[in-house]
Amino acid sequence: MAKVTLLTDFGSTYTKLTAVDLDSERTVGFARVPTTVRTGLPDGLSDGLSELKKQGVTTIAARLACSSAAGGLKMAVSGLMPELTVEAARRAALGAGAKVWRVYSHELTRADIAELNAAPPDIFLLTGGTDGGNKANILKNAGMLSRHAARPFPVVLAGNRAAADEAADLLRAFSPVVCPNVMPTLGVLAAEPVQAAIRTIFLKHIVRAKGLQDVASELNAPLIPTPSAVLAGMTLLADGTDARPGLGGIAGVDIGGATTDVYSICRGEPSEANITLRGLPEPYAKRTVEGDIGLRFSCRGIVSAAGEADIMRHSGLSAEALQTGLSQRENDPGWLAAAGSDLQLDKTLAYFALAIALRRHAGQLESVYTPLGQTFVQTGKDLRPLRHVLLTGGPLIAWHDAGALLAAALRDSGSSLLPRSPAVLVDRGYRFSALGLLATWQPDIALRMMLKEFSYE
Repeated sequence: MAKVTLLTDFGSTYTKLTAVDLDSERTVGFARVPTTVRTGLPDGLSDGLSELKKQGVTTIAARLACSSAAGGLKMAVSGLMPELTVEAARRAALGAGAKVWRVYSHELTRADIAELNAAPPDIFLLTGGTDGGNKANILKNAGMLSRHAARPFPVVLAGNRAAADEAADLLRAFSPVVCPNVMPTLGVLAAEPVQAAIRTIFLKHIVRAKGLQDVASELNAPLIPTPSAVLAGMTLLADGTDARPGLGGIAGVDIGGATTDVYSICRGEPSEANITLRGLPEPYAKRTVEGDIGLRFSCRGIVSAAGEADIMRHSGLSAEALQTGLSQRENDPGWLAAAGSDLQLDKTLAYFALAIALRRHAGQLESVYTPLGQTFVQTGKDLRPLRHVLLTGGPLIAWHDAGALLAAALRDSGSSLLPRSPAVLVDRGYRFSALGLLATWQPDIALRMMLKEFSYE
């Protein structure tokens, strides 16, 4: 009997079930069903299992799952300086698979607290000050939360260690998890302990709050946020295993209906002698989320970022036809463009989504003149040496010219340090989150399946 592992991704719109035979290392079943947030996620899972049975999948030996349903892992972060502790906290949260919903710098105000009371986060990451540095900021913000938050929510404390005990006392009602400082010294990012704490809280509190406890109890490994599964898969594809090398440095883009996620697995340090690096060090495995860019719910965000005139010029649509097309996508997120002007608008939106999201993710290069002559300053990651880019998500994976769209987006790089001429991999079966899940459990099998499943453009 085949050893079938069920890999389930509870998405915000659809739940995707992938059945994998570990012996033959192939996909033996796939189902996509609507996510049932209102009636309970197990209902959608049951529908998907029924569909798999029609495909001959009747016995399941192991189960793994990830979720971005019911809003995913929604976090707020707070720190002292926007470009230092706040940015360090934001990066740590994104790397843990969170959706960073609110970002606060300096002192929390009554208006900030009212915003949190109106829509409480799943987790609040409270930072501020390097070790031995500023204590007042994190203590003031801990006091504001303790006095004015309408109800407690999970808090991770990761600021100045000299203020940690006092801040934890102020937040006793929130049962805070105290971690080492996310920025212990200026310019040093220590994200791993914070990310471990976020994952622990996700398992203890968020899974129950989002109706996933029944599903989690049947799994062979902890349920994780979907972006964590994708990041694990990207890292495996780049680094490989002891048994087989990976592809080396790689970037990936997942264009969804509401957001666009970009991943890069590389050091991204300056590649030339006359370039100086400025700013916080970048994580080797980096994820960014563009919450204003998506092909359905957030299609108007693409127009705002690119400019209506450019969208009209690329798509060939009039202003009236463009507005009609945008409304169609907002009001019916499951709608698929078949041909003609509808398809052309989708491709135009996808092109600009790729270009904008990649530019925001990549580093920038600035020319600076000094008494010794011209030099260059780099902020962020240099992605120019990367040899592969993976495309996944949305209608993009079904288009035969997806690689050409990416190539055009990379040509429009400006001062961004984007890949120069990468090979393009396309996840046509929409399997990446599933194989990312498998990467956390059976990495050798997951890597071999990735190299077989993804097609080169």
